[in-house]
Amino acid sequence: MISFSLALVALVLGYVVYGWFTERVFAPDDSRPTPAVAHPDGVDYVPMKAWRMYMIQFLNIAGLGPIFGAVMGAKFGVASYLWIVLGTIFGGAVHDYLAGMISLRNNGANLPVLHEKYLGTGIGWFSRVFSVLLMILVGAVFISGPAALLSGMTPDVLNMTFWIAVIFLYYMVATMLPIDKIIGKVYPLFAVALLIMAVGVLAMLYVFHPSLPELTQLTDGTLPPHPQGYPIFPMMFISIACGAISGFHATQSPLMARCMTRERQGRRVFYAAMVTEGVVALIWAAAAIYYFGEKGMGENNAAVVVKDITSSWLGRFGGLLAVLGVVAAPITSGDTALRSARLMVAEMLHYDQKPILKRLAICIPLFLITFGFLLYSQHDADGFGVIWRYFAWANQTMAALTLWTISVYLWRHRRRYVWMTLLPALFMTTVCATYICYAPEGFGWSYTASVVTGEIATAIALGFYIYVLSRHKSAQPEQI
Repeated sequence: MISFSLALVALVLGYVVYGWFTERVFAPDDSRPTPAVAHPDGVDYVPMKAWRMYMIQFLNIAGLGPIFGAVMGAKFGVASYLWIVLGTIFGGAVHDYLAGMISLRNNGANLPVLHEKYLGTGIGWFSRVFSVLLMILVGAVFISGPAALLSGMTPDVLNMTFWIAVIFLYYMVATMLPIDKIIGKVYPLFAVALLIMAVGVLAMLYVFHPSLPELTQLTDGTLPPHPQGYPIFPMMFISIACGAISGFHATQSPLMARCMTRERQGRRVFYAAMVTEGVVALIWAAAAIYYFGEKGMGENNAAVVVKDITSSWLGRFGGLLAVLGVVAAPITSGDTALRSARLMVAEMLHYDQKPILKRLAICIPLFLITFGFLLYSQHDADGFGVIWRYFAWANQTMAALTLWTISVYLWRHRRRYVWMTLLPALFMTTVCATYICYAPEGFGWSYTASVVTGEIATAIALGFYIYVLSRHKSAQPEQI
């Protein structure tokens, strides 16, 4: 428990110290009018209070990631602690904050617009297609899990098909309505449920005081073998995504950037939400490490692990509240993902989103494609697993691309601090390239060939970054 407690304290200190430093680097200015103040439209540009935006941002980015990802990543033992803490403080929180603030300075622009502005037109169009695909994958994978849990908690007549239909109908309504009608009112309540669940599990960890592994195992040779023969690098860094760093977060940040009334709200919204998610991931990683130690490593269904832990530790009421938190988080992430997809497509087509019929014209094709992925996940034996793994890889690839984008921004405006995102960009590029080469759902190459290819891909990405910087040398600095 000593290493777990130190990791928990480190996350809090990370927000206080490195969060303050990151904010100083960006230098927010409250005298600048935000998009929500300059041109509110009553649909997407709607002023909100900072605490409400924090709750919405936390729930948007959380989903199943910091719970399911941490549970499966816990099979790597105490190494998961380090990745959650270091990844959150120096990677994920910086990534989320700077992506959100750069969007704010660009009129709440979506992520592909920022990619195009700082990395070039070709990358921008690739990002548009890739981002919309990622949002659709999020919408699909975040239906099956909640539907399965709800069907197990309700009478047989309310089966999984029923709950899929209900969640899908909710997606359609929430995606098209103004952001303050459902998301602004209901999401903070769901966020509270998710936080109560995490606090309950945290309290039980200290009540039971289980024998958790310590960081000394990283050097004394007592680490457990790789789960299922998978090496920590790159597998752990893909498994634990949302609890450390996630490209999906940067696609959600513009939603809140369009609702901020002051620039200094950014740290309390973006950086704090990511650190909170890191805390949730750390709690579930520790609980899962204890669970696997008691039950063995054979259970691969994260939903089963979550249900067992909450029902045995928190009792019937606490377990029900915990499961509802696990249900609410992915549903709310799914609908905001499709909302982001709608806004991205609207930006591409220059299609005004104030009239509801124009929103509907974009939503219908998006929902049909999402439904197609959902059908595949239900009718193929490993359909959901395949879609989830591709989502996880696409998620981290988007994070790497966004870190390169932020690195160009910092080079233009805060050159001496470019290392803050350049180092994580190099690391995540290597992780993603190595993973897709090595993983069974990727190319299935040997480990050595995959690592070498990952390093080569990173060198190419660095060369492209230097080329982009040379193109920006002659550009006039934009007002910041």
